[in-house]
Amino acid sequence: MNSFYYGLMLVFMVAGCGAPSDKGAAAAKAMAGFATPVVAVKVTPQVVLDKVTMVGSLAANESIEVRSQIESKITEIHFDEGQKVAKGDVLLVLDREKLQANLAMVQSSLDIAQSTFTRMKALVGQGAVSKQEFDQAQAELASKKAQVDLITAQLGDTVIKAPFEGYVGERQVSLGQVINKEKLLTVLIDENPMKVDFHVPERYMARVTEGQEVLLTVAAYPKEEFKGQVYFLDPQVDELTRTFLVKAKIDNPESKLRRGMFAKIDLIVDQKPQALMVPEAALIPKAEEVYVFTVDQDNKAQMTLVKTGIRQSGNVEILSGLKAGDIIIIEGYQKIGPGSAVAVSY
Repeated sequence: MNSFYYGLMLVFMVAGCGAPSDKGAAAAKAMAGFATPVVAVKVTPQVVLDKVTMVGSLAANESIEVRSQIESKITEIHFDEGQKVAKGDVLLVLDREKLQANLAMVQSSLDIAQSTFTRMKALVGQGAVSKQEFDQAQAELASKKAQVDLITAQLGDTVIKAPFEGYVGERQVSLGQVINKEKLLTVLIDENPMKVDFHVPERYMARVTEGQEVLLTVAAYPKEEFKGQVYFLDPQVDELTRTFLVKAKIDNPESKLRRGMFAKIDLIVDQKPQALMVPEAALIPKAEEVYVFTVDQDNKAQMTLVKTGIRQSGNVEILSGLKAGDIIIIEGYQKIGPGSAVAVSY
């Protein structure tokens, strides 16, 4: 009678459980076959980047201080602070009246000097004037030409243009202001691409080449990764730090990166397209060797010696001992030994 009620209770318990989960099924299987439940993963090849991490500061591709080459008054301002401008766009115009008046005066003197020189040239051939007088007329003509050229160049300096495409910085002057030569007017910055300088340990010198990929992150966009390429390697090593300077360019089409930002740089020194990466939790260190538990076709655990490589984000590369498709135990191996029967859940 007791046996009947016990069996009936088992029927109701099984009916009430419904469809078991993966781990529940593994546990039931373990109880039925005296196998230990474990959690495992299948080894699959994946692309792995071998990276060297450094820090550096961002710099603009091009950056200049826009200054006046002459003393004059500002008559026109053609930009707003922070505005993007194209190469050749006019930024400011300075007063031209005094220079134009000086040019007219010097041009008149040049015309007289030209006439005098032409007359002297004819007379010196006839012996009517001395060679010294002719040389003086020639020198006067050259001097007046130089003055015309100088004032013409200064007139050109009254129109200040952007030498390259970029963003204008803070305006340092106002309309109508009289400025001195070399007065800072504003700055012009080309932010696409950006440049980043960083120092790499000398042991990596043979593994760094122009065109090599770099990955960059900044605090302003912690979840975003920016890609770039190495374009310069310093041929010498710093004797104090035993590092060498490397420069890279980073595409910045949306102008998210700014000059002076602190950046973390990952330099890709190697790329492995078929690396076998497994969770570090699967590793069992013993003395100087490392093992993992694999699961064979009979669902039995086998201890396998492996050789490890690079480690990244909780995973480790397996250089030897495993192949693609192998099943390794990552949880529950503390309760088993070589040859133990296991019930695997994934």
